[in-house]
Formats: sequence, structure tokens, C-alpha cells
Amino acid sequence: MTSLLQRLSAERNRRFVGRGRELEIFLDAIASRELPFHILHVFGPGGVGKTTLMQQFLRFCERSKISTIYVEGRNIEAAPESFVSTLRSLMGLNESDSPLHVLAQRQERNVILIDTYEAITQLDEWLREVFLPHLSVNTLIVIAGRNPPSSGWCSDPGWQALMHTLPLRNLTPEESQTYLTTRDIPTTQHQAILDFTHGHPLALSLVAEVFAQAKEISFQAESAPNVVKTLLSRFIKEVPTPLHRMALEACAVIRLTTEAALNQILTVPQNTLAGEAHSLGEILDIHDLFEWLRGLSFIESGQLGLFPHDLAREVLIADLRWRNSEFYTELHRRARQYYTKRLGQTQGQEKHRVLLDYIFLHRDNSAIRSCFTWGEQSSLLTDSLRETDKTALLGMVAQYEGEESAKIADHWLKRQPQNVVVFRDLHSKPAGFAMMVALHTATVEDLSADPGALASWQYLQTHAPLRPSEGATIFRFWMARDTYQAVSPTQSLIFINFVQYFQKTPGLAYTFLPCAQADSWTAMLNYFDLTQLSETDFTVGGRHYGVYGHDWRIVSPAAWKEILARKEVTTAGESVDNTSVGEPLLVLSQPEFVEAVQNALRNFSCPDVLQNNPLVRSRSVEEQVATKASMSETPKDTQLSEKPDSGHLRDACGGQSQRVNVLQNLVKQAVESLQSSPGDQKLYRAVYRTYLNPAPTQEQTAELLDLPFSTYRRHLKAGIRRVTDILWQREIQ
Repeated sequence: MTSLLQRLSAERNRRFVGRGRELEIFLDAIASRELPFHILHVFGPGGVGKTTLMQQFLRFCERSKISTIYVEGRNIEAAPESFVSTLRSLMGLNESDSPLHVLAQRQERNVILIDTYEAITQLDEWLREVFLPHLSVNTLIVIAGRNPPSSGWCSDPGWQALMHTLPLRNLTPEESQTYLTTRDIPTTQHQAILDFTHGHPLALSLVAEVFAQAKEISFQAESAPNVVKTLLSRFIKEVPTPLHRMALEACAVIRLTTEAALNQILTVPQNTLAGEAHSLGEILDIHDLFEWLRGLSFIESGQLGLFPHDLAREVLIADLRWRNSEFYTELHRRARQYYTKRLGQTQGQEKHRVLLDYIFLHRDNSAIRSCFTWGEQSSLLTDSLRETDKTALLGMVAQYEGEESAKIADHWLKRQPQNVVVFRDLHSKPAGFAMMVALHTATVEDLSADPGALASWQYLQTHAPLRPSEGATIFRFWMARDTYQAVSPTQSLIFINFVQYFQKTPGLAYTFLPCAQADSWTAMLNYFDLTQLSETDFTVGGRHYGVYGHDWRIVSPAAWKEILARKEVTTAGESVDNTSVGEPLLVLSQPEFVEAVQNALRNFSCPDVLQNNPLVRSRSVEEQVATKASMSETPKDTQLSEKPDSGHLRDACGGQSQRVNVLQNLVKQAVESLQSSPGDQKLYRAVYRTYLNPAPTQEQTAELLDLPFSTYRRHLKAGIRRVTDILWQREIQ
């Protein structure tokens, strides 16, 4: 008759998947004539499957008739006497017998499994120096815990030679799907579960149990708070203070955590200390807080900062969004401010990293998550075009887009080499590139040689004509050497460069982005406020390309950032607002702009009339309003209780009255600027006395200025022209 123990073992074995490499290492070791190592140290975060693997080791030993002792660290006191007493009991020895003496005398292969080692770390030195060295040479000791070997093991040359470390990671996507299949989870739900669990064994098990009990139609982390709570307890036993919890949550929200980032993002409110607002560093040594994060088993230390394991990040964010969505939003706001400040302080490769940190804040949205690689760093370097690169770049184009496209790329390499960015690997070879063709500087012959550039240029002429000093760019060729336009580190860096390009390029009015597989990018590019323009689609060499575009005069970079800020905390199940903040901007031709300025001067003191002036929806006014909104975004009191100041929910672009006020100030500044030039002072007086501080009639204004009426009119006309020129240059530049 089959026993319950046998059924339990069979069921556990049936659900065991993966770990092929780890099992192979163990099996090879116990089967070898001479042990290749005596310590096998398995480590990984809570719930990653250490105990399950140890039990599998135990089953293999039992099948091979190898004597095995299984010590569960959490069940014993962290004292030598308790450890020895536990061994004596597990080995069935008498009270007077010495477990160490018995183990030392064994001639046959035997294994000691010590699980949950972090519970008895106080025994680490005693085991290393006193107990383990006296065991038989035929003994394999397997240690499993959350933390890697301590420095005592690593600094000892003897133990270095006799120890094998085995970091335990999550299951692969294939292994995870196999597990879900064994648990009878519908295949339609696999991807959503994998996106959340990242192959973490405990998470997979808990989610499978949710399906088994509730038969949910779809899985979302927010809909299973008990799963999140259980996982959270596995990762974090306890958090010392609310400040530590804030730091942990900040670490989950941002891509990489540094001491500087923590110091900027975390603050303590006025009412906490009955005084002025303080940085966290003034209350708690920021270094100590950073070191606490660094010591957590699910936090990894990279070259540029700390970051949580993928599932730990998912769990922390899911818990925070469910428990206190307001503070989740507040952390995003603080991080966004920090990165905005950093963008103004950095250049080159560092700016690329900060931009990736900035975009990472959008990672929780499914439209963005799958379209970037979010690794800690990339080995790629951004560089300008070298003459020796051309063969490699044209080879990429020919490989992925055909010889006809390669000829077009060759044309632009000769015509606009300065607009090519090359991404180099560790050997300085091109791993990818991007070519930004300036349409406004291209000749008719240039455009006629390229159907893609020509289609975009014709669209501009019909739908969005450029004004003087404005430019338009088509990101004509962009690809990675090994993966073309698929998601990859190179593709991610290309997109980061596109963002940097339109932020730093003066006078940029329109950008076009052609894609070989246009439909696959729709969700992400729409999220970033790029619209698919079917009229600009083109075909080269039998290959079709869809094109996305954005008019930066209608939605300026400042307004664009505000749009993204609103979307930042949305998720897959929430709607994404693609509308502009406030009304869209107006792109006025120069004659229309002149007429609007004249109207603004005539009605300078009539706010009700100015509300209908086209200039209140101009780029100049929009940028001023956005700047004022950004400056007022920081609340005077930052809430330690994890409740953000409601001020950050204000309308980013302000009301119509604010726009009128901004327009009046811009007009006034333009008029007053005439005073700086001796030759323009007479023009200033005519405009000022006519519109800003007017007399009842123009005749009386001429008398006040002690000028003949014809002279006054000439000065006024010239002054209006100068004011209009000043405002126009500001608008288009």
C-alpha cells in the first residue's frame, strides 16, 4: 500500500521543474570518486526555491542510498550546543555520543544539508573554524541561505579551493510555463503571470493557488493582495522604521538607487520635527540607510547603484499601489523632479543614463514595459560617424532593408554625415546606428532620391508648413546590428537618443519616425504622443514602412513632458490619456502672428478680449505657463505619512486667466526691451503711451510725447514692428 509520505513525495517531484544545472552539479559531486568540493553554498532571495532544491537533493541521496542529514536552521538555536544536540538527535545517537566523532570516522560518502542558514549566521565562524574542518573527507556539506558566503569563507584560501557557490535565480520563461501547465493554468493567462512573477517559484506557486481556489478569469497583482502580502513577507522580515520603508519603496520605483537619489527623493515634513522641512539625511544618516538597503538579500549592487530583484520590485510596487496609491504617485513626482534637474546638469553618456532613469518611471505601463530593456547598464558607447564605419552601416541596411535602401542610406551618409549617431560595442565596432535626416536643409535632388524623405516633406507642405527658422527631421534609418529594430539594448539607446534629439534641437517643428513593423510600435508610440501618419508611409525595395509623427509646435517639449507626467502611474488596466494638457497649441503663420500681436497691443488692458487672442495658445505662452507650473509643483510640506500634497494634482497648464496674464507679461517685456537700445527708446515711448499706459486718443498721445502726429505715427508703426519681431523670434526659436 502506498503511504501518504510516498504520495507527498511523488506530488512534490511532479511539480518540480527546472534547476537542471544545479542538479547536475550536485549529482556529479556525490557520484565522483573524490569530491570536487566539500562546501556547496546555495543562496538566493526568499521564495526562490532553495528549500525545494534541498529536498530534491535529499531525494537523490535517498535513492542512491547515501547517508544524509537534513538540518533546518530555523528550528534550532544559533548556539554550538544546540547545533550538536540537533545532529545527535537526527543521527539517532546516545546522549554520550559525539556527532562530530562519528561523522569524522565515516568512510563512505555522506551529505549534510543545512537549510535556512541565515537563521544561524552566528554559528558561521564556529562552523567554519571549529566544526566542519574535522569532518570526514567524504562529507559534502550543502548550505542554503539568503546571503552569499561571508567574507570569512572568501578570504580563506583553503575554503576558497574547497567551496562551490551556487546563486539560485528565478526559473526561465520556458520552465515557468512548464510549471503553470502542470498546475492546469490556462495558457491565455501565462504571459500575465510571467510578467508579474518573473519566474519566481513561490510567486508562481501562489498565483497558481489563486487560480485553483478562485478560478479567476485574468490575473492582476492588484486583484490578489494576499499573494503580494505573502511574497512581501518572504522578502522582508521587518522594516526598522517608516523612513526605511520609504527608502525601500523609493528603491522599487526608480531604476537605480544611489545615496544622492535617496537624499533628494526622500524628505521629512515640517510637522515631523516641529520645524522647517529637513532632508532625510539630517534625521538619519543617509549612508546608513543606503547600507541597510544594500544588505537586503533581494537587493543587488551594480556599478551605478542598487536595484531590487525583478519580482521584489513588482511586489513592492503592487503593494504600495494597493495600500497607498497617493504616495506611489508622490514618489514618482519627486523622482521626476530629481531627474529633470539631473538632465540639466549632465552631458553625453551620463545624460543617456539619466534619460533612461526618467523613462523608467513609465515602466509600470504595459505599453512601455515591453519596448525597452531596463538593465542596470549597457556596454554600448554613443559616438559620431567615422569614415571607417560606412561599410558596416551600409551592410546593416542591406541585410535588413535591401540593396535599394542601402543606396539611399549611402546618399544621406554623403550628404548629412553629421546627423548620424553610431553605437559602439566593447571592441569599438558599430553595434547599431541612427540617422536623423534634416528635411529642411535637403535639396530637391536629395528628396527625389528617397521616397521616405520625400513623403514626409510633402506631408509638411500640405498639412504643417514650416515657418522661418523652423526645421523638420525624419529618423530615416535606425537599427541594431544583430536585432534590427526589435527590442534590445541598442534599440533602447536609439530611442533614448531620439528623446534627447528633440529636446536639444532648437527650432525643431516636426519629427517623423519610420518603422519596418509599424503596428508593433503603435501602443508605445501613441503613449509618447506620436501619431501614425498613413499619408507618409512609403515602400522601398518591396518593403513597406509605416511612419509616426509629432508636431512640436502644437505639443511642445514642455507640454509633452506634462502629458507624460499624467500617464506615468497608469497601468495596463487603466486608460491612457493621449490628449494634450489643456487646448492644443496653434501654429500661426507669420502674417497671422503679426495680426495677433497687433490685436494683443490694442486690447492690452482688456483681459476678456485677450482670452480670444490666438496668442494665448502660442508656444511662447505655453512654455511660460508650464515653467510656472513646474516651479510651483514642489509642495511646502512633504508628508512623511506617505500622503502627497494635493497641490501636485493641479492643472499643469493653468486656467485661461493665467494664460492671459502670461501673454500680457510677454508683450510688456517685449515693449520694455526697446528701452535697452538708444535708437529704439523713441519707439518704446510711442508704443508704451499708446497701449500699455494709453491716453484717450492718439492725438493726445502725440501731444504728451511732444511729437508731430505724423512723426508719432511713424514711431508707433516702427515700434509695433519691432515688438512683433521680438515676439516672433521667441515663438519660432
